[in-house]
Amino acid sequence: MRAGVRQLGTAAVLAGAALALQARAGTLEQAWRLAAARNQTLAAAAAEVQAARSGERAARDARWPSIDAEASYSHLGQAPELQVLTPSLAFRSGPIFKDNQYVSATVQMRVPLYTGGAIRAGVAAARAGVRGADAEQQATVADVKLEVAEAYVAVLRAQQQARVADASVKSLAAHLRDVQAKFNRHMVAKSDLLAADVALANARSSQVNAQNALAVSQEEYNRLLGEPLGRIPHLDPVLPTFAVDRLPLAQLIERALAKRGELHALAARAGALSARARAATASRLPHLAAVGGYTHFDNQILNRQNFSSVGVGFTWKLFDGGAAANEADALRERSRAERHRLADLRSRIALEVRADWLTLAAARARVQASRAATAQAQENLRISRQLYGVGLASNSQVLDAVTLRTRAEEDYNNAKLDSALDRLRLAYAVGAL
Repeated sequence: MRAGVRQLGTAAVLAGAALALQARAGTLEQAWRLAAARNQTLAAAAAEVQAARSGERAARDARWPSIDAEASYSHLGQAPELQVLTPSLAFRSGPIFKDNQYVSATVQMRVPLYTGGAIRAGVAAARAGVRGADAEQQATVADVKLEVAEAYVAVLRAQQQARVADASVKSLAAHLRDVQAKFNRHMVAKSDLLAADVALANARSSQVNAQNALAVSQEEYNRLLGEPLGRIPHLDPVLPTFAVDRLPLAQLIERALAKRGELHALAARAGALSARARAATASRLPHLAAVGGYTHFDNQILNRQNFSSVGVGFTWKLFDGGAAANEADALRERSRAERHRLADLRSRIALEVRADWLTLAAARARVQASRAATAQAQENLRISRQLYGVGLASNSQVLDAVTLRTRAEEDYNNAKLDSALDRLRLAYAVGAL
């Protein structure tokens, strides 16, 4: 009974330790969430969206009445007087303003009635700006997620390379002990001992380089996530998958051209410039506005000091030296330039999808080939060490077997990580990341 309790307690401790290790291991999805919350580039993109939305509200508000208030105080050197002269009458009033000073104040409301389409074009440009900012934010999110994914995979790659380097050092150290034992019994030449010693020294140098590469990759990963640079991340080697990597190439290209944020941003920018060109053209047309006001004017001559008014204002810029027409032409040309860039970007995205699709297919093939090579290299090393132990293999054969095993493991690890990263890059290329 006590033994059973002890076994249950041990199992509980081991399960708790396993859960703790799983809790410490971060996933790529968690890394994306941290980057979304802390990344300054994403924060800037979100601010641009809010700015564009405020600009749209401002453009719409131009349709509403505007109310202006104005007040002034004036002190004159000598107040003027009203003088009326006729053949039969000469009249001269006292000073118009008391004590040579007066106060005037006006409140005026203007309601636009017709602007030649300027307000409507301004609203259209602002709405296009919002669409463009949203698309830019979408593209920025995808860029940051891909950057984080590449840094995540770089840490995994460096960790695996460090483990391979450690295994190589361990294997060569064991071999060096075998050679040393044979040399002590005068069974091998000193050159075998020197060769094994040099191989171990080189492996230890590679081990140092691998540890340094691991530290650098961890620092870059921590920086992207806003974590302390000295933190040692524990990463889950299983990366998220996307269904797009099994779709036909033509369907992937079609999806990319429909989803990529950069394309929507360029299209929105072209539309905004076209709307601004219409607004510039509208500035040359007549503008009508309803005007109402209330005025206070200090004086001692008129029968009242307060006046109200209502009317219609009319403005028409008859000649501006061609400034408005040239501005409209410039905006239209800029819109045309953006559409040319859009067409070029569409072709480049189609090429990007095709290249990523081919790269992923090649990476999958490399995984299959390198898996078999790794098993063969491991078996070759085992046999070579056994043969060397009984004098049927040379020292160089064992050293070559260690090198082959190390290279095969590196190739296999890199192929697996390349395949996983290429799936993420394909998802980015089609706008699914």
